[in-house]
Parts: sequence; structure tokens; C-alpha cells
Amino acid sequence: MLDDFFTRALIAGIGVALVAGPLGCFIVWRRMAYFGDTLSHAALLGVALSLLLQVNTMLAVFAVSVGLSLLLLVLRRNDTLPADALLGLLSHSALAIGLVCLAFLTFVRIDLIGLLFGDILAVSKSDLAIIYAGGTFVLAVLAFVWRPLFAGTVSPELAAAEGMHPERANLIFMMLMAVVIAIAMKIVGVLLITALLIIPAAAARRLAPGPEAMAALAAGIGGAAVVGGLFGSLKFDTPSGPSIVVAALGLFIVSLLPLPFLSRSEDTRVR
Repeated sequence: MLDDFFTRALIAGIGVALVAGPLGCFIVWRRMAYFGDTLSHAALLGVALSLLLQVNTMLAVFAVSVGLSLLLLVLRRNDTLPADALLGLLSHSALAIGLVCLAFLTFVRIDLIGLLFGDILAVSKSDLAIIYAGGTFVLAVLAFVWRPLFAGTVSPELAAAEGMHPERANLIFMMLMAVVIAIAMKIVGVLLITALLIIPAAAARRLAPGPEAMAALAAGIGGAAVVGGLFGSLKFDTPSGPSIVVAALGLFIVSLLPLPFLSRSEDTRVR
């Protein structure tokens, strides 16, 4: 018989994985792994601002992530620096500013390890409601913009010529990423959010016969990683967040093996 806190952790982790999987597919297709890192590092700055201004942490993380996304779009249009250099600059700057701000908040007791690596075992019933309500919203919006977003991933010029407004779809995608990071921060922490987005999608890419199937498979692999990681954490007394990521890595390694029952397709390798 599982304890209530462990059951809540399982439900919460699976909820995050179901949302992170499909979004992670676009990160993999677009080679935007560094963008996920940038937003996750910005989450720490959001936490610092939430403590300073006495506002809800998730709202502050969402606001900072959206602001950073908009700043990135503006800087990319100016062509001042290559995209990877801009992402590196914003990522490490946001992380450093967040840590400096937290250092000045001497009147607040801060669990920095919990912020960086998450504390999924401390998830409450209200957290579950937020995760599933937010996750349902994200998946609904993603389904609505799937076609223009995918078309813009394959060929932005062709998508624009067909009137699909890929720039608008990109902006919506960035906001959805901000929502997921704000939700997932408590589950796996600032430093491990990107891994939960990328690793299941990378494993699914080698196995799925098409884009939609890859999104569904990535969600399933992420859910399996949550279950495997939490039970491994329970058995070996290891940190829960990192254990989930290690389990996801194990599933990715399995996807690399030349097993006859694992079908592979090039259809999901968007370039």
C-alpha cells in the first residue's frame, strides 16, 4: 500500500510528463534545447521576484519566462548576435541574477536545493489541481496551433506563404513553454525541467512512425520515466527529481538498441 504523498507524487509527475512530451517534440524538431534551458534558468529569477514582491510563485515564473521569450524574439529580429549566443547570454544572466537576488533576501528561508532539483514528494492536492488544469489548457492550445506550428517547423517560408502565421504560432508555443516550466518547477526543479522535456521526445523520435505518434509516445515515455524514477527513488533512497531523469535516460538508451520489435522511422526527423 503506497503512502498518500507518494501517490500524489506519481499523479503529479505523470501529469507533467503528459504535457512535457508533446512540447518537447517541438524542442527536438527545432533544435531548441538551449531555449528550454534559458526558460528554466529564468524560473529561478521568477522565484526571487515572487518572494520580493510577495506574489504567487507560479505567476511570477510564468511572467519572467514570457518576458524573456519576448526579449529573445526582439533580439533575434535585430540580428545582433547568433541565436545560440543570445540564448547562452540570456540563460546564464537570468540564472545569475536570480541567485544574486535570492542572496539579498536574507529575511526569507529558501530551500535552494529544492528549487534547483525539485521536491515532487511535497506535492499537495492543490498542486495536483493546478498541474492538471494547466496541463489540460496547454494541450488544448497546442492541439489548436499544431498545424501552423508544425508547418512553421518544417518550412517557415512555406507556412507564411500559406497564411498560417508561423510567427504567431511561435509566440504561442513560447508562452505554453512558460506555463509548463512554471508548473513543472516544483516537480523536478529548475535544472532538470529541460531534461524532462527533451529526453522522452528524443527517445520517441527514434521509434514513432509520424509526428503525432511521436508526441503521444513522448508523453508515454515521460510517464514511464516518472513511475520508474519514483519507485527507484523509493527503493534506493535517491533524490526523486534526478531519479526521474535517470529513468528517462535509461529509456532513451533502450531506444538506441537494435531490438527487432522497435520500429524506427525517419518521418519524425524534421529538419
